[in-house]
Amino acid sequence: MKLRDVIAVLEEQSPESLACEWDNVGLLTGRRDKEIHKIYVALDASDEAVEEAAELEVDLLLTHHPLIFKGMKRVVAEDFIGRRLIKLIQNDIAYYAMHTNFDVRGMADLSAAMIGLEEPEVLDVTAVLDGKPEGIGRVGALMNPMTVQECAGFVKAVFSLKQIKVFGEPDRLLKRAAISPGSGKSEIDRAIAMKADVLITGDIDHHDGIDAAARGLCVMDAGHYGLEHIFIGYMKEYLEKHCTETEVIAQKIRFPYWIG
Repeated sequence: MKLRDVIAVLEEQSPESLACEWDNVGLLTGRRDKEIHKIYVALDASDEAVEEAAELEVDLLLTHHPLIFKGMKRVVAEDFIGRRLIKLIQNDIAYYAMHTNFDVRGMADLSAAMIGLEEPEVLDVTAVLDGKPEGIGRVGALMNPMTVQECAGFVKAVFSLKQIKVFGEPDRLLKRAAISPGSGKSEIDRAIAMKADVLITGDIDHHDGIDAAARGLCVMDAGHYGLEHIFIGYMKEYLEKHCTETEVIAQKIRFPYWIG
């Protein structure tokens, strides 16, 4: 299967046109006529992911977060991004990233389904595709009302987390939730406007958390990796279904930090 054909499959799932204008998605290294027999899926193009891709002799590395965000004037081994790019190119591994385009069409619906949101709506509309609003996050009714403490335990169980950071009173009853994997600071106002009782997200700093709570919005910070690692399993299953001639390898879930 040619890389161009794999890209067409990926575009069907999450079109590059849905990515935010500041983002850098799509084919970042490689040639479109390359034959693809083995694909490695990871959340980040970390040193570990690149090394494992090389050791496994894959043809394509697929990640959620792009390795290259800004313009680069040189690619040298002394730079950590350059080091990884050199490794990929030396091993003839093509590299493709699906970031905010997957956030819009993929991550949002998947995460909403995992917590069982009923009649979910787009939290932050960023595009219209085929007459349908698309965008970051989802908001809807929880399957059952639950306290903040119960909801925190539920989120931990669903996303296989050891802990999450919560801004809000433990006994408060929650009925309506917003979820926005990744950084959720910019979605606080939208969550409040759409009458969510809680925003479940991946990155909230101290001041935004306490300010949101003061405005009546509970916030649960489950960690960036904590919510977005679902990309790995989802894309493995998607590729296995649509690229039957290729072997798809998923990076093992491995949190990039530890709690002391």
